[in-house]
Amino acid sequence: MINRSVVALFVACLLSLPALAQQQPASSTPSDQSSQAASTQTTNSGETATGKAPLQYESRQGFWGKVNPFARKKYVQRQTQPIRDRVNELDELTSANSKMIKDVDSRSQQGIQMASNKANEADQHAVDAGNKATQAQTTATQANTRLSTVETVVSNIDQYKSTNQTEIRFRPGQTVLSKDAKQALDQMAQPVKSQRGYIIEVQGFSSGKGQTAIATSRKMADAVVRYLVENHEIPVYRIYVLGMGNAPVQTTAENGEKPKRMSGGRVEVSLLKNDLEQLAGGATTTPQQ
Repeated sequence: MINRSVVALFVACLLSLPALAQQQPASSTPSDQSSQAASTQTTNSGETATGKAPLQYESRQGFWGKVNPFARKKYVQRQTQPIRDRVNELDELTSANSKMIKDVDSRSQQGIQMASNKANEADQHAVDAGNKATQAQTTATQANTRLSTVETVVSNIDQYKSTNQTEIRFRPGQTVLSKDAKQALDQMAQPVKSQRGYIIEVQGFSSGKGQTAIATSRKMADAVVRYLVENHEIPVYRIYVLGMGNAPVQTTAENGEKPKRMSGGRVEVSLLKNDLEQLAGGATTTPQQ
């Protein structure tokens, strides 16, 4: 009888131990205390990256301590579900941040490219402006030079200078041009067809006296003019003809000697030019802008 009572008491003690273990809190280790302190510090300092409070560490672990060897699958899933949810939230947040970073980088690259294009365009405009300024300066210089040339030519428009002179001889009493006379006129008139700013002065001289000598000298001068107009197409308005008769030769008077009267007939043909030919040459060589 006594043995049965002792056995029953021992069995009751064994059955009461698990209940007492579940009611008493498990002793916390130093690592648990540090994790709890870190969690408390994070909570006090502010929210986490996900905007939610950090997961709380459960201090009550039951009778078996940290790991329950008889824990069921549902229990483990229930304990780890908050962790999985938080990990998923972190993955979504990371993905969103990566997308934002890519968007910012793309916009930055576009902005840099646009700025580079604008800078290149501005440089091109600056180069074009510089070229136009240089061209304008060149044109202004040419115009100034041209104006100075024109002023010089206009001021000397009536100043003709003798460039070529030919003397045509006639036999006494004749007004027909000889072969040598025609060749001399050809050599003088051939180069002036394409020239400008020239006149041809034709003076006839004849022996004799009075109006007879003047008429004869005029006929010889007219023969020269007729040949130049018909054979070389020299405009009549460029030819000045004068019958001098038996007027004395001016060249001998200039040398200090007494003027002499020439025997026979002759015609002096002089080619005179002004500066219009120089002006025409400048207009031809001036480049067109």
